[in-house]
Amino acid sequence: MNRLFFQPHQAGLSKVQAAEHTLRNINPDVLFEVHNYNITTVENFEHFMNRISNGGLEEGKPVDLVLSCVDNFEARMTINTACNELGQTWMESGVSENAVSGHIQLIIPGESACFACAPPLVVAANIDEKTLKREGVCAASLPTTMGVVAGILVQNVLKFLLNFGTVSFYLGYNAMQDFFPTMSMKPNPQCDDRNCRKQQEEYKKKVAALPTQEVVQEEEEIIHDDNEWGIELVSEVSEEELKNSSGPIPDLPEGITVAYTVPQKQEDSVPEVTVEDSGESLEDLMAKMKNM
Repeated sequence: MNRLFFQPHQAGLSKVQAAEHTLRNINPDVLFEVHNYNITTVENFEHFMNRISNGGLEEGKPVDLVLSCVDNFEARMTINTACNELGQTWMESGVSENAVSGHIQLIIPGESACFACAPPLVVAANIDEKTLKREGVCAASLPTTMGVVAGILVQNVLKFLLNFGTVSFYLGYNAMQDFFPTMSMKPNPQCDDRNCRKQQEEYKKKVAALPTQEVVQEEEEIIHDDNEWGIELVSEVSEEELKNSSGPIPDLPEGITVAYTVPQKQEDSVPEVTVEDSGESLEDLMAKMKNM
């Protein structure tokens, strides 16, 4: 976020403070609640959980949606843990270190895969991500990529909150090929997060309690069966002709059918013409023809 709105006169301010100042200048009617702390510590995590549970516009109500715009896996796992425990829907987002790809992910505890269901290799291998960063070297930064990912995130937030269109469960962005992969990931029954497994069981019970919808097959309406003009649909092919144009159905494995059959070849039904032998020679016949 600091690549998108941080301004020179805000030098020395934290990203949280700078964001609040910039956004308040854009729209002073919006209510902001600022907490500038590390959510991965025990004390701050409790406060973070409390604000998710009671930080809605209505006093004592939970928030409608949590957005993750953090820049490390430890903070993402912390948000994931809190939302799984509270059953809170949230959206995760991120940009790759080479700054040419990114993604957004909608996470509904129990219904879709959480961040721990299919974690990145760094998280799955319990590698301290701090050891992967070289001192004095910053990850690549392209405000254009971050602007695209942020725009996609906000677009899906609007669709989710205002209930229109289709909200993507996972939408990626590859700037090199302008490729936008999308998918839907089911939760992992063996997820390491026990609250995720608990939410999965709750979701199964909720689905099972839903009333089953009976599928009613409507009969197709017969067209021109009876009409005031006396029009009838009559086949031009008789049953006998239809039978003669089809051949035997071959013996096929179950589930396989043929589109058509080859009709059997019928022998020529023209009656054979025979000539009675008169016993006359060829010379006698020639002579008769000359006298005609």
